[in-house]
Amino acid sequence: MSAGTVAAVDLGATSGRVILGRVDQRAGALELDHVARFPNGPVRLASGLHWDFTGLYRDLTAGLADAFRRDPAVASIGIDSWAVDYGLLRGDRMLGEPFHYRDERNEAAVDQVHAVVPFAELYRRNGLQFLPFNTVYQLAAERASGPAAGPGSGRQGGGLGLADSLLLVPDLIAFQLTGRRVAERTNASTTGLVGVHTGEWDDELIERLGLPASVFAPIVAPGDSLGSLRPAVAAQLGAPAGVEVVAVGSHDTASAVVAVPMRAESAAYISCGTWGLVGVELEHPVTTDAARDANFTNEAGVDGRVRFLHNVMGLWLLSESVRWWERDGETIVLSELLAAAASVTAPVAVFDADDPRFMAPGDLPGRIAEWCVEHGVPAPQTRAEFARSIIESLAEAFAGTVRQASVLSGVDVETIHIVGGGALNELLCRRTADRSGLPVLAGPVEATAIGNVLVQARAAGFAHGSLEDLRALVATAFEPRRYEPSAR
Repeated sequence: MSAGTVAAVDLGATSGRVILGRVDQRAGALELDHVARFPNGPVRLASGLHWDFTGLYRDLTAGLADAFRRDPAVASIGIDSWAVDYGLLRGDRMLGEPFHYRDERNEAAVDQVHAVVPFAELYRRNGLQFLPFNTVYQLAAERASGPAAGPGSGRQGGGLGLADSLLLVPDLIAFQLTGRRVAERTNASTTGLVGVHTGEWDDELIERLGLPASVFAPIVAPGDSLGSLRPAVAAQLGAPAGVEVVAVGSHDTASAVVAVPMRAESAAYISCGTWGLVGVELEHPVTTDAARDANFTNEAGVDGRVRFLHNVMGLWLLSESVRWWERDGETIVLSELLAAAASVTAPVAVFDADDPRFMAPGDLPGRIAEWCVEHGVPAPQTRAEFARSIIESLAEAFAGTVRQASVLSGVDVETIHIVGGGALNELLCRRTADRSGLPVLAGPVEATAIGNVLVQARAAGFAHGSLEDLRALVATAFEPRRYEPSAR
């Protein structure tokens, strides 16, 4: 079979989409059809900050039903989402809505984990940069909650005391669709509980941290079949019998990197959305002390590749600032704000985009001004100046991180690829080229969905070959826009 259609469920921290992908590799054809888009975001409950998983599942299944009405010949479904967050199950029952990674419960758990396994040892074992919301810390917070977690009780606290399985968000959705419980490798690698060299659960680490090994599902690889839709789900979606759910790079960055049209190993990538994931693709992890001190992570990629990267705060800084400005009902048009930012000619503050104070929702413009006062630099005064300050700070963070990735990995970076929503931000792309001194190739915007589609298409026989073969198809179908650094 040389051509066909698959459905990609692509879930981000602010919205989700269902996209049909039509692939004919022999003809050089790769087309996307946007079927549905729906909002996603945190919900504040008495217990903390959660995801509305129930609403998210309702919206994505409605989108899948629309997809099957549009094209009944859809061959398979693949799901990608953000990392680290999970749901707990007992039997088929979900034990509450999953916690949001920005919930405050994680703060105290970091010290609890490091008291048992120092961070230097953790890094040697899991290769992950320190982020206070990594799943390993969330589970320590879960274990410490509730009366069952008292010293010497021998029982798990919180939902862990009741759960018989733990599934990361895309795996939780796949379970609802198929009934099969698995952990897809690229996303499992972000938990902090998978061996960086083995790609399997680190049973010794799990035992030392007092976590129940029985809740962790078997690890599968991108391209593996997760089975057919449950009959009731197929009926709900209007799908033919036998439609499969296929594991993709279920961590959205893993899917995005599949679709970065790199033609040589000398390229760096920035998958830019809510977060900016900045790094290079490697064959083997880098777990040196220097990489640990620079807070670089080694996450699993598709086909056994390693995503050696660092998380930069990303366009969250801009979107949350806009949300804050709009809290009294005013509407801000982002294109107009960015045009005004591009017109700012006076120097603006370049702040540390990775400062932890910018992690939580709320008054980000106020926190940026606070940072400026603390560091003796003039704070932005207008919204245009704030937006320009954010863009300049992100561009500097991106450029600096690319330089670090090059030094730490030994990859002589010659080109930077920006994919995702950030590829549409002309000012950000241009300033990243200027600050890095390297050409920036922007696009495709829908890299995550494209990578999701391509892994499914290869599993179905609509595409063949290595990641380089798949990327050649991306480069043909979605020619990137080039930004040369300006002369200084």
